[in-house]
Amino acid sequence: MRKLILATGLMLAAAFALPAQAELKIATVRSAEIADKAPQFKSMQDKLKAEFERKQNDLEAEAKKLNDDGTNFQREADTLTSDARDKKAKDLTTRRIDIESKARKLQEDFGKRRQELFAQTMGSIKNVIDAIAKEKSLDLIIENPVFAKNDLDITDDVLKRLSAPAAAK
Repeated sequence: MRKLILATGLMLAAAFALPAQAELKIATVRSAEIADKAPQFKSMQDKLKAEFERKQNDLEAEAKKLNDDGTNFQREADTLTSDARDKKAKDLTTRRIDIESKARKLQEDFGKRRQELFAQTMGSIKNVIDAIAKEKSLDLIIENPVFAKNDLDITDDVLKRLSAPAAAK
């Protein structure tokens, strides 16, 4: 008897819960379009370029100088004494190892900084999406759905907010 009452109660609770689920407000957002059009992503790329372009150019110049010195060494090797040749070869090897180390460090620093800026950018985008969801009383936002009606899409609203002067910082 208790099981029957409990089962009936659960079915009644489920029946009354269904109308509440029918009023679920859903929206969609297209993240690829946001990545293409949001000024924050362009700003992120500009910051990365400003921070690392000079270092990259310096490293490339150093590598070119090493390459030129290596070419000169190969031409002159026969005219050098054994000690001078060994010293020059060791110097070139040391410089090559140093440049390779600098290149790895630069790549690591670049990747780390890119991740930091990406996290900041995604945080600001998420804040905008959250604000729109609250304003529109949305219960769920689906990213990149396979299919959705255009009236459910809030991508343009997100881009407008992101392009506003206060959000573009």
